[in-house]
Amino acid sequence: MEANHKLHEIIEGCKKRKVKSQDELFRMYAPKYRVLCRRYVSLSDEAEDILQEGFLKIFDNIHQYENKGSFEGWIKRIIVNQAISFYRKNKKNDFAEITQQNIILEDSDDENTFIDSYDGLITAQEIMILIQELPVGYKTIFNMYSIEKMPHKEIAEMMGISEVGSRTQLSRARKLLQDRIIELINHKKQNNQNE
Repeated sequence: MEANHKLHEIIEGCKKRKVKSQDELFRMYAPKYRVLCRRYVSLSDEAEDILQEGFLKIFDNIHQYENKGSFEGWIKRIIVNQAISFYRKNKKNDFAEITQQNIILEDSDDENTFIDSYDGLITAQEIMILIQELPVGYKTIFNMYSIEKMPHKEIAEMMGISEVGSRTQLSRARKLLQDRIIELINHKKQNNQNE
């Protein structure tokens, strides 16, 4: 209860543009959302830019938050939108091939099936590294769908692509990730045999 009261005070201070409150809010949430930003871009400098711009938008729009629903969810939406804006501004051409195709692929509701089947053979940290190494378009769609749990319709609207494009991009990301997981596991097995 005390933490909620403190957060409410910080939010109200931010609405009044108090620098101390803004600083407190940033220190409270930046570490968590820095990690989120890092999932969308390859360079830590880019992630930091996204985070900073996201918090500027949070401070500019905090008066719109009406203390209804999850404040953390509200922040997350702004940060994710900032990451997508950054992507679209800097990497837009990566989607050209997908948006011109009319391939309809089945979309499994259980996106983690292939990862679960490797339980114990690969760590979550190794999977996150492999996700980070995916091409930017694949990584972005994979993060939005599998990690942020956004529906394809919302992803398509945010990315300026079709729902088919979103599904296709996700399918290709999963296939590439699966191939890389298998490659890493085989490499680990071979190293273990050579020891």
